[in-house]
Formats: sequence, structure tokens, C-alpha cells
Amino acid sequence: MKKIVVLSGKGGTGKTTISSSFARLMANKYNKLNIVDCDVEAPNLHLMFKNELIEQKEYYGSKLATIDYNICNNCKLCYEKCRFNAITIKDDLVFINELDCEGCGFCDYICPVNAISLNDELTGHINGSKIENGYLSYANLKIGADGAGKVVTEVRQMAESYNIDSNFPYLLIDGSPGIGCVVIASLTGCDYTIVVTEPTQSGLNDLKRVLELIKFFDMPCYVIINKYDLNEEKTTEIEQYIKIMDSKTDIVVIGKIPFDKLVSESIQNETPIVAYKKSDAGLAITKAWNELISKIH
Repeated sequence: MKKIVVLSGKGGTGKTTISSSFARLMANKYNKLNIVDCDVEAPNLHLMFKNELIEQKEYYGSKLATIDYNICNNCKLCYEKCRFNAITIKDDLVFINELDCEGCGFCDYICPVNAISLNDELTGHINGSKIENGYLSYANLKIGADGAGKVVTEVRQMAESYNIDSNFPYLLIDGSPGIGCVVIASLTGCDYTIVVTEPTQSGLNDLKRVLELIKFFDMPCYVIINKYDLNEEKTTEIEQYIKIMDSKTDIVVIGKIPFDKLVSESIQNETPIVAYKKSDAGLAITKAWNELISKIH
């Protein structure tokens, strides 16, 4: 099972629009579909597919400090030393704010009577859903919980477990934006990367950062420029930059998607644009998909 990850240097470039459309085209071609949403802090790929939850696992990704008031002597040392201001005083007693606690363990370390302990905190859930022709895996994190490489790894492990009996040709991964640990966890072990960018200066700057990261993984990288016709001068600048990069590594532009109002309409109707109405964006994404398949086969 070859693994394809879709990334972006910043949020809002249309990454999930491309991922959902590629997933639909993959299902049309192979009648098999295994997709995973690794954008764990803002998962929305499942909104684009009718899905039935078939599996859910608890995810414990952090520690939470708790106070045993039967032992606590109310010295307030933890309140004075907490660098995250997660400990407050109410009615002359110390309390730990769960949303502010980082689980660093310093309060546990300095407590003179060992009244504070760190316990595993339920951070969210890993979900496996049945969709038409296959499976979709994603995570739901609690409010205030940070996404981390660990939760991405567990979501991917669930997705890859569905391959045992089904022999999917590809695992399509909708990754997180940026270059942090969740992106690195999304990239690890993959075979191909698709980066979605937009023709703005911030889009170009963030594209450069994510391409620098991808170089460390030594894998083919394909770039899609979304809404390219909103700033064709910046689009040309991006293409020229890719040509320079391609002389050093394997990076190719495989598609330019025009601005299309039907994309927003398709999202509101929870349908990938390639399966919605005939549109310029849908045709361009299909062309980019065909270009990708021709290169990875």
C-alpha cells in the first residue's frame, strides 16, 4: 500500500478540497478507498463523506496534575511556582485549572508532602469509519488539547490496520498545515507528497518552509497551485521557484486550479467538488489527479 500525504505550508489553501477530491477520484478508479485525516486539531475530511463509525479508541496524550486534599497542607508552594499559572486560589484553597495545566510535573516535584500526582488524561478519541468503498480514520481532540505526533501516529495505525484484508492500493493522508511535529508524523513512512499552495506572498513563504522539510524525507513532491488565476504574477514566481528546486530535488507542479465559486457551494453541500457540479475547478483537479497517477505508476 503506497502512502500519499497532502500538505500545505499554511491553513486555508484548499488542502482538504484537494484531498477529498483525490479520494473521490481514487474510489472511482480502484473501487477501494482508505483515507486518513491527520489534521488532528481541525479534522473535517469526514464531513465530505457519508460515514458510519465502526471503531473508537480512547486517546491519552497528556498528563494532568491532581491534588489529594487529604494530604495537602495548603502551603501554596505549587501556586507560587507554577509557570503556566494553572493553579489558582479559591476560598484559601489551591485548585488546578485543567485547561491551563501542561502536565509538566513541576508541582508534583516540589510538593513537600507529595499531595500532587500526575495522571494520564483522556485527550480525545481515535475514530474509524466505514465509507463507500472503504474506510476513513480521524481523531477528535478535547477542547484545549494539543495535537501531537503521537495522535497522528495512532490515527495512521488504525488506517493501516484496515489494509490487512482489503489490499488497498493507496493510503491517502490529509495532513496538517505547517512544519511542526504533527506534519513530520504525517510525512514519516510515506512514498509521495502533494503540497497545496496559493499565489500570495505568505503562500510562497510557507511553501518554501514545507519544501525544506520534505527534502529531509527524500521523496517525490508534487505541487498544486490553488486559485492560481487570482494572482498570475505570483503564480509565475512560484513556478519559477519550483523549477529551481527541481534541479536539486524531485519537485514538480502537477496542477493549477482556478478560482471557482462552486467550490464553496460544494463544501456547504458536503460533497467533493469533482463529484458535485461540472466546474472549472473540478476539471482542473481531475487533470492534476491524472498527472499524479501517471507519475507514480
